[in-house]
Amino acid sequence: MALHAPPAHEEVVALTEAPGGAPHEGDHPTLLGLDAEGWVYVGITIFLVLAFVYGKAHRVIASKLDERIADTRKELDRAYAIRQEAEALLAEAKARNAASAGDAEAIVKHAEEEAAALLAKAEADATELMGRRAKMAEDKIAAAERGAIAEVRARAADAAARSAGAIIADKHGVEADKPLVDQTIAGMARLN
Repeated sequence: MALHAPPAHEEVVALTEAPGGAPHEGDHPTLLGLDAEGWVYVGITIFLVLAFVYGKAHRVIASKLDERIADTRKELDRAYAIRQEAEALLAEAKARNAASAGDAEAIVKHAEEEAAALLAKAEADATELMGRRAKMAEDKIAAAERGAIAEVRARAADAAARSAGAIIADKHGVEADKPLVDQTIAGMARLN
């Protein structure tokens, strides 16, 4: 296995070890004793100082804070007014509740009387309804009997007509029909 030397055009960077051993991961480059994070804080501080001095940002911030304080006071005043209104409504509701407590007994008594009256009326209505239903049932039975009798009569008449037709067909031939047809035709000629 041969060892290769680094190419001539690449730079070789050597790492040195601190006297205590391997390099520390937390070691970062610094400038004037400050690392990158420290310079960010310095930059932000300089920006804020310039904004306050040249931009007069503190006046804008103070006026916005004053407006916010005024809005908050208005909200607190409105909340206080709403609370007082709610307390007045609560007192009024308590007074109505106390007044209605006496009315509750009268309402319950009246409701019991109405319930008793409704029960009596319901019983009377049920009795009347049962009577009407019984009458309707009797009427339906009578109608069914009449229908059955009419159907029996119709079937009997139909059977009699068929029997009569069969008897006539057996006893009455073409020879018996000819004089009847001639007599009917002659009777029709006299009518005209």
